[in-house]
Parts: sequence; C-alpha cells; structure tokens
Amino acid sequence: MSERRAAFHALHHAGRPLLLPNAWDHASAAALAARGHPAIGTTSLGVAATAGLPDGVAATAGETLALARRLIRLPMLLSVDVEGGFSDDPAEVAEYVAELAGLGVVGINLEDGRADGTLADTELAVAKIVAVKAAAPELFINARTDTWWLGVDDPLPQTLARARAYRVAGADGIFVPGTVDLATLRVLTERIDAPVNALYQPGGPGLAELGGVGVARVSTGSLLFRAALGAALAAADAVRDGGPTTPTGLPSYAEVQALVPMDGD
Repeated sequence: MSERRAAFHALHHAGRPLLLPNAWDHASAAALAARGHPAIGTTSLGVAATAGLPDGVAATAGETLALARRLIRLPMLLSVDVEGGFSDDPAEVAEYVAELAGLGVVGINLEDGRADGTLADTELAVAKIVAVKAAAPELFINARTDTWWLGVDDPLPQTLARARAYRVAGADGIFVPGTVDLATLRVLTERIDAPVNALYQPGGPGLAELGGVGVARVSTGSLLFRAALGAALAAADAVRDGGPTTPTGLPSYAEVQALVPMDGD
C-alpha cells in the first residue's frame, strides 16, 4: 500500500476519531490544510451548489473530478464524495473512481441513497463496491448507508445488514449519517467490524463524546459550506442595513491570495 493511503487508513482510530472537514473548492480546502488538518473530504452539496447544479442526482461527475485535480496538489490527504458513483453501472463507477485514484485520491464516500428518497438495492451497492475495490484496491472505500438519513422504518437492522454486506464486498469503513444518538452509535461501533463514520450535527455530541462510543471518523458534511454561505449573507445584509460588517476571524486579502500558488503548480 502506498505511504499516503496507508497514512489515511491509519488516521481512523476507534475512540480517537479523525475529524474530516469537507471542502467545496480550492480556497476552502487550502485554508483547512493550512490550519493543520491532515485529511480533507469534499462535500457533494457544496460542489454541486457552487457549480449551479443539484446534489445527489449524478450531475456533478465532471465538476468533482476537476476539483480533485486541483485539490490533490495541496499538502493533505484527499477523500472525495462521489454520491452513488454517478452511475448505476458498477463498471462505470469503477472506471471513474480508478481515475480519481490515479490522481492520488486516497478515499471515497460511496452512498446507497437514491435521488428519489429510497435506498438502492443492497445487491447493486455491493456490486459497485466490488468493482471499485477491484479497480483501486488500496483506496479507502467509506460505504455510506442512508438508512437514518432517509428515515426508513426500524433503521438499525437494515444498517447492520447493509454494513455486513458492504464489508464483505470490500468496504473499508461504514458511514451512517443522520444519527448522533450515542447509545445507537455505540451499538453500531460494537457490531460493525470496521471504522464507523458519524456526521457531526451542531448542538450534538462533540468529538470526545463520539470517540467515547467508538466512532473512528467524524465528517462535517455540508456544514462548513452552509456556514460560509450564511456568513456571506449576513455580511451583505449588514452592509445593506448599516450594521457591523466585519466578522471575527475574517481572512485578509493577502491571506486568501497566499492560498493560491502563483506559479500555477
């Protein structure tokens, strides 16, 4: 296994979770890397909204690949959110992910939620994982199951069954967004034989609490993108309405300019 991919695998500690912040463009990823985050993911909502496209409907394959080409040059490990692989053909998903792996991407999120609000058949999700693992065996496949996210009835048994199937297929980690209930997460981490990824929720448990029940990775999802958008709207409203317009921690022009390599490398 390559040194970078081994390093990414090693960051997943049950009880001492990796915080994986999710970026949506070069500036956000570069700024997060400059703050010392060893690994960064992308957020499909942020990438889609930035491009003026809907999220979750396989519309952003080109934009996601183009962003990965830009971000891979930054000094951090990169995991990419590929929705459901942008296709229901496992061979096409594998070909796409292999291109990401060829760039140096160390991991992906591959989800089983569908645009119509249902879950993909387990067999299809498994076939995608098998195909991706065959095409890019060192890549960390974080198989996301949307059982809680989509509000299915009695989600725990379905989650565990899908997690077992995805692990057998070759998934390296299991992502279960939509629940931060500590008792539930403890059951998941005890019964899933792989690093469990939780989605951080404002007002919910922090890293220490999530780590205390065995969570190995915590993602911010679209939170940072939405926070940045909210701050921009608040600043615009303040200018219009005559209120204070300088948020605390605002990067200077020079600091943002320094995030971009001037030689094009």
